[in-house]
Amino acid sequence: MQRPEWAPDTIDIERPSVARMYDYYLGGSHNFAADRAAAQAMVAAVPEAPLMAQANRAFLRRAVHHLAEAGIRQYLDIGSGIPTVGNVHEIAQQLDPRSRVVYVDVDPVAVAHSREILAGNEQATVVQEDLRRPEAILAHPDVRKVLDLSQPVAVMVVAVLHFVSDDDRPAELLRTLRDALAPGSYLVLSQASDDGRSEDERAEAERVYRRTDSPLWIRSRAELTALFDGFELLDPGVVWVPQWRPDTPESAEDAERAVFMGGVGRLGG
Repeated sequence: MQRPEWAPDTIDIERPSVARMYDYYLGGSHNFAADRAAAQAMVAAVPEAPLMAQANRAFLRRAVHHLAEAGIRQYLDIGSGIPTVGNVHEIAQQLDPRSRVVYVDVDPVAVAHSREILAGNEQATVVQEDLRRPEAILAHPDVRKVLDLSQPVAVMVVAVLHFVSDDDRPAELLRTLRDALAPGSYLVLSQASDDGRSEDERAEAERVYRRTDSPLWIRSRAELTALFDGFELLDPGVVWVPQWRPDTPESAEDAERAVFMGGVGRLGG
């Protein structure tokens, strides 16, 4: 396979990447044949997969709109993936050009493309780090340069926790991030849930993602709700993402097919 000019030499373009598969679901162009094959296998197992990704991106958009209207001007988007239409900085800075955004991703392709898109945007940057290393994220000089952690920050952990195993203690990772935040900060969280899914669908989805660099860890609504420990959940709580403050009642129909559950919590104090 010929390596595109935009692909860093350090990446294996023969192995599927979850970030590039997600880009494919969203109609992006920053993916390789191996990513498309894995994504198509996922679609064969769960035909709604692209719609799920799009519903999750719409949830992110609505959440950022709500937070911007609540006065939030700082965003830390962890596991941000490859930039595509509807990113956090596009939404937040359209509402207030002073909004500051730091993207964090472990995938070098996602980081490389983020740097290209953010070139010249002094209010936004990207760092290559892993959610499993929250202390390193918080201490990163580029994070500290763009964000003032003494003021409220919205931490976005959207469509990434299902790639974090229970052995990596996701609750502890989020607690480390929470403890570094100022009162009035927010947590925006979503991940794949198996509520309402058949065992066959779950097993096939997990089988597909075992081919990638990030196997799948699916959690229940109760498990996801518990990850908001220390935050006050905003209405309507943890729900299928189309049900979180939908633009229209019709857009929340058949929400259980969205697979992603999500919610938004506020840190009091």
